[in-house]
Amino acid sequence: MSQIHTLTMPKWGLSMTEGRVDAWLKQEGDEISKGDEVLDVETDKISSSVEAPFSGVLRRQVARPDETLPVGALLAVVVEGEAEESEIDAVVQRFQAEFIAEGGADQAQGPAPQKAEVAGRLLRWFELGEGGTPLVLVHGFGGDLNNWLFNHPALAAERWVIALDLPGHGESAKALAKGDLDELSETVLTLLDHLDIDKAHLAGHSMGGAVSLNVARLAPQRVASLSLVASAGLGEAINGQYLQGFVAAANRNALKPQMVQLFADPGLVTRQMLEDMLKFKRLEGVDQALRQLGSALADGDRQRHDLRGVLGQHPALVIWGAEDAIIPAAHADGVEAEVLVVPGVGHMVQMEAAEQVNQGLLEFLRKH
Repeated sequence: MSQIHTLTMPKWGLSMTEGRVDAWLKQEGDEISKGDEVLDVETDKISSSVEAPFSGVLRRQVARPDETLPVGALLAVVVEGEAEESEIDAVVQRFQAEFIAEGGADQAQGPAPQKAEVAGRLLRWFELGEGGTPLVLVHGFGGDLNNWLFNHPALAAERWVIALDLPGHGESAKALAKGDLDELSETVLTLLDHLDIDKAHLAGHSMGGAVSLNVARLAPQRVASLSLVASAGLGEAINGQYLQGFVAAANRNALKPQMVQLFADPGLVTRQMLEDMLKFKRLEGVDQALRQLGSALADGDRQRHDLRGVLGQHPALVIWGAEDAIIPAAHADGVEAEVLVVPGVGHMVQMEAAEQVNQGLLEFLRKH
């Protein structure tokens, strides 16, 4: 029995409306297994590979390199079993005749981030999903809620998930009082109060991992579980040169060598990503905030916070990219937690290996 599958342009993150085909990684006639990377696509936020959600033979490449196509557009036809060329032609023709790109007015009606004064400070956060014990996503140093754009929708299929911009970041207020870990952690707790959340799962990336650990230290009764992704606070070593170089970078040439250290695949750092980061760094108050937080986090190549002792009081999952060049994956050794180390990816493991990270997080959260 043959099955004709259509591979379409994925939607990574809520703002994605289209992607540009970069290169085909599989050719017509190639056998494909579920999970194989079939082609590279670049969006205005990131480059990534499209994985096959099914197995079969790649019979037809419909999209051409350098072609920009809307989300949901036909990229390729994959066949399990046998099919005549005429059958494939018919599937392609029917798909193209029925396909309507999402866009225009509809796009604007999707969920949007919210902003409010919370405990006297402007905060931006983004909510998706409903029900269950809520999950709060806490980004890392220099990041914002978009660091979770490949994770937030998948995780929100099963519960209410909130991603926030920490103070000094994204579109939250930039001014910090003390500029330390406690200030960031207290902000997470004030957002929980604002949203009437008694208890939440926390997932933190990098500095956001240290923030999450510190929330659990300050208010253990508010935390259901901890998911720590390439987390600070679990060991001494940190790439201090990266932190200093990132803070100091004032143009694309200075920023790019820093940003490529975040990924195992430097090709994921797009021109747009660099432009967006420079725009953020030029906002009033950002430079001061990053300098304060950078020195509160690390002294040269040494982290200032050891929060390993917090583990063991809550169910915990520790996720790392094996090729992390910012905080070594060896910090996952011997922790009192479930551990998932993903080979071949770097510090932004939740972007580079979104599928595996989402799977790991969903399985962990279902248990707790």
